[in-house]
Amino acid sequence: MAQALLALKDLALAKTRLAGLLGSSERQSLAQAMAEDVIALLAAHPDITRITLVSNDAFAAVLAGRYGAQCWPESKLGCHGLNPLMQRATEELLVTDGDVLLVLHADLPLLSAEDISAAVALQRETGGLVIACDRQGTGTNLLAFDEASIPQFCFGTDSCAEYSERARAAGVPWQLLQRSGLAADVDTPDDLDYVMAHLHAYPDRKTAALLYRTALGAQVEWALAALSGAARCGR
Repeated sequence: MAQALLALKDLALAKTRLAGLLGSSERQSLAQAMAEDVIALLAAHPDITRITLVSNDAFAAVLAGRYGAQCWPESKLGCHGLNPLMQRATEELLVTDGDVLLVLHADLPLLSAEDISAAVALQRETGGLVIACDRQGTGTNLLAFDEASIPQFCFGTDSCAEYSERARAAGVPWQLLQRSGLAADVDTPDDLDYVMAHLHAYPDRKTAALLYRTALGAQVEWALAALSGAARCGR
């Protein structure tokens, strides 16, 4: 069995790189929808026994209550910043439960149950660190590990290479996991364009309810087309 750990930043400040496509309240709604889709999937997955959210955002506590998760405010962990928070939370969780831990981002609207199963199975098979990269192959969207293979957290630019290099230096086995549902996070207009093209396969999700065949979705598609046209003209 496995447990999952996610951090949720202040959702009112989320997805600022999408400001040219969405207003502040729309970006917040998108971040909330994607987070709920991820947590709902984890809560229904037979391999996941516990979900922990780390967040000071009030919506995180609502989600935790809705899906039987626990929510830790940052003050409980005594630190700030994504990497220190994940490090401290990991230490606490693996002391009380030595099974596989998945640390993943909450902006993965195309995530599937098969993606989670694949990450858990690969970690059990190798006993080391599993690294799931983004579509560009540079960022990291999920880590899977046990107490013997806890990484030094370094989410950020070029983190995929950094995680693999640190694991190699520490003598920890590691494997790269490349799956479309794990790769499709949403930070930039290009990311959102990719997700919009695939939402039809997930019509029952909150993200689809917000953007698939809706007025907001049509607005986003128009804005993305305008951006694409401007980029072509600029070449």
